[in-house]
Amino acid sequence: MGKVMTRIKLTNSLDIGNARSGALLPEQIRSLELDALVDTGATLLALPEDAVDKLGLRQLDWRKVRLADGNVRDMALVGDLRVEILGRVMTCDALVMPARMTPLIGQIQLEALDLLVDAKSRQATVNPASPDVPLLDLLQVS
Repeated sequence: MGKVMTRIKLTNSLDIGNARSGALLPEQIRSLELDALVDTGATLLALPEDAVDKLGLRQLDWRKVRLADGNVRDMALVGDLRVEILGRVMTCDALVMPARMTPLIGQIQLEALDLLVDAKSRQATVNPASPDVPLLDLLQVS
């Protein structure tokens, strides 16, 4: 399978809340759009440090991460992030990669937004079984 890229919109969700409360003007909300690699082998969204800085995201913690080459590293984890992919929206955390690297969309975002990867067309698509809104699975124990 070749690379699957898609456009993502990233917004500081604290800015959105501050704009709603009147503490920030709507035009001051920090947001940007980037092309990202849909990485079905990644667990979590990963963003380059320069994008994180532009969005003003705060670091929450550190996470141990196993890279594709097998090396394990500590990576910063940031939060308060609103992510929009193919018109579907979620809030989430993200790992921080070195500046100017390609953002990675991981399994958590694919599952939460109910997106599929079409290997033949090399595109991310909304699930045709739920074209209007994401449909999430929830197992309930009675």
